[in-house]
Amino acid sequence: MEDDSNHFSKPETPNTMKAEAEAEERDPESNSSLSEPLLKRNRTLSSNPLALVGATVSHIESLDYEINENDLFKHDWRSRSKVQVLQYIFLKWTLAFLVGLLTGLIATLINLAIENIAGYKFLAIVGFIKEERYLSGLVFFTGVNFVLTLVAAVLCVCFAPTAAGPGIPEIKAYLNGVDTPDMFGATTLLVKIVGSIGAVSAGLDLGKEGPLVHIGSCIASLLGQGGPDNYRLQWRWLRYFNNDRDRRDIITAGCSSGVCAAFRSPVGGVLFALEEVATWWRSALLWRTFFSTAVVVVVLRAFIQICNSGNCGLFGTGGLIIFDVSDVKVSYQAMDIIPVIIIGIIGGLLGSLYNHLLHKILRLYNLINQKGKLHKLLLALSVSLFTSVCQYCLPFLAQCKACDPSFPEVCPTNDRSGNFKQFNCPDGYYNDLATLLLTTNDDAVRNIFSSNTPSEFQYTSILIFFTLYCILGLFTFGIAVPSGLFLPIILMGSGYGRLLSMLLGSYTNLDQGLYAVLGAASLMAGSMRMTVSVCVIFLELTNNLLLLPMTMIVLLIAKTVGDSFNPSIYEIILELKGLPFLDANPEPWMRNLTVGELANAKSPAVTLSGVEKVSRIVDVLKNTTHNAFPIVDQDVLVPGTVVTGATELHGLILRAHLVQALKKKWFLAEKRRTEDWEVQEKFNWVELSERELKIEQVAVTHDEMEMYMDLHPLTNTTPYTVVESMSVAKAMVLFRQVGLRHMLIVPKYQGAGVPAVVGILTRQDLRAYNISTVFPHLATHKEQQKHK
Repeated sequence: MEDDSNHFSKPETPNTMKAEAEAEERDPESNSSLSEPLLKRNRTLSSNPLALVGATVSHIESLDYEINENDLFKHDWRSRSKVQVLQYIFLKWTLAFLVGLLTGLIATLINLAIENIAGYKFLAIVGFIKEERYLSGLVFFTGVNFVLTLVAAVLCVCFAPTAAGPGIPEIKAYLNGVDTPDMFGATTLLVKIVGSIGAVSAGLDLGKEGPLVHIGSCIASLLGQGGPDNYRLQWRWLRYFNNDRDRRDIITAGCSSGVCAAFRSPVGGVLFALEEVATWWRSALLWRTFFSTAVVVVVLRAFIQICNSGNCGLFGTGGLIIFDVSDVKVSYQAMDIIPVIIIGIIGGLLGSLYNHLLHKILRLYNLINQKGKLHKLLLALSVSLFTSVCQYCLPFLAQCKACDPSFPEVCPTNDRSGNFKQFNCPDGYYNDLATLLLTTNDDAVRNIFSSNTPSEFQYTSILIFFTLYCILGLFTFGIAVPSGLFLPIILMGSGYGRLLSMLLGSYTNLDQGLYAVLGAASLMAGSMRMTVSVCVIFLELTNNLLLLPMTMIVLLIAKTVGDSFNPSIYEIILELKGLPFLDANPEPWMRNLTVGELANAKSPAVTLSGVEKVSRIVDVLKNTTHNAFPIVDQDVLVPGTVVTGATELHGLILRAHLVQALKKKWFLAEKRRTEDWEVQEKFNWVELSERELKIEQVAVTHDEMEMYMDLHPLTNTTPYTVVESMSVAKAMVLFRQVGLRHMLIVPKYQGAGVPAVVGILTRQDLRAYNISTVFPHLATHKEQQKHK
């Protein structure tokens, strides 16, 4: 993840600083009447539609989640037969099935590749250690990890910068209504798959969970649009999905399928999409996402059955429960609630501290990444070398422990995995720190979650493990490789959870492995601020329903403590990248400002007539950057009356539709309205969904400039409108929940000389920081600093 401070810094002008000083001296909310206008602005409301997507600063557009009810759409909707409606429904379920199937297959491929690559690497290390060729083992270990990291980093830096990082913040922004360029392409998908295999196999402190969410979303997007941009299938049925609204639903299903594939948690995957990434939800979408995750589980279960027969190389055995602790009998007393509360508090404090430090490190990495591709590669390779040296050398600091006959597993072991690795110890002894470090991250979690082994680990080993993964968790995330945050946070949290249980000793009745589980859950809630989905994911991971009460308490406490300090880690990344994400809850001071006052701080809205001259349309398109224009007709006869001379707000027309009409030469020699059959011969609603065409690509002759265009058939006649006296807070909630791109403001009073449209609000206009720069007296100094 990279941040471009040159583009996203928000400098303070002298006017801004002066206004902030005045705002600190007085409280406008306490000494100004709510009936008085609050137009004490110091500049014109403007927005910066730029954000960092991958390594590129891109121009950001909003998505059209609103149904564009123009005449063409209404005709198509009325003309659909029952068979076509059933085709549409059937195709939705078919795509949900394919999303789950392909996500499950690719997740299986990634798991097989990682387990085998890492497995053969660790077996080679065991050979070096047995022969006491310690230096050769270090060179081999760091060399293999170096090459694997190099492959992942080169792919991300040179071919698909958007594949670096987890991809979840960008998906969250997309489902919020922000178009993130190149996030779901075929190249990004391929690089994400190969890069995840390389990065995780290299032993870096990152997981494949975030990348799998991105992979599932890429698969969903590609299926919905019929393939990559250059090789799309022109299948007639796919035209139903050639819109942002249906693509949003498919990507939501892909996101939940990715979580399910990562954790083998179908219900947790659905809840993750609902709680964390999706802005808009409905019951039909719930059913389809659940169906997709069910398909993923069936695919994973089938391949696990195949692998249990030994046909998958070094892929380990096991069922769908990754970190099974169901063999522990959970019995606790009233006094056990105290350490559980302590774990929750520690999780909230450490989670917020982790978010704060990671924010600073990501800004530092941005300074490095700005210097070019070579510096990005060097940064990733430096982290790889440091990680490899620590993982290989630190186990030599641990003392060998004698194997206890009561241990439930073979001790010691020299296999690829195992809970009691011999490493450099004599026969009958094992190295507990090597058990945690010289293994894959999944096996490390499985080992530290191990139950009924109270004497397995030493205090110093757990402390070293926790300290190391705190450092690696901060410095690994942000390098130019596909990475996930789930597993690093689980490793850190399980470390301090197990350490706390060892310190409590006989003062608690809970198993040490259960404390590790609770510690991991608390840190996830403290950093990511998720509760319900994390609770269900951990229950499905551990297969122990008796943990439910304690897990719920830990999550609630950790989230509450973390929210007291800073936002969640994904919200911090969204802010760093400059993606205009609209929060669910508006700032309190937004209720003291009306949308009419906000519109007055903008340049006036540009309106067009229903039958407009071509030269006027071309001039407007070339000299403005607006993506929608109100259609206003003058001197209209009011239907059902004899009143004439009225002004009609016919609706809203999109820039893309105007450009499409110019390309189609939708010109009239005289100023008149067209008939329905004329429009239906020239256009279809599928063509109007294309947005790639630019006005610069359309040629209009001098004679055509003098002709006219009837815009009525292309106009959305049912745009969302709000009266100018509505508060900005209320308008923002409506804008976000409905998934709008434009919101028209109409006047409170009607009469001669009163314009039909006061203004248009977009996503950027409703962002708290943009508003506070124009009305600095509304927001307190603390709230303004929060958005900087």
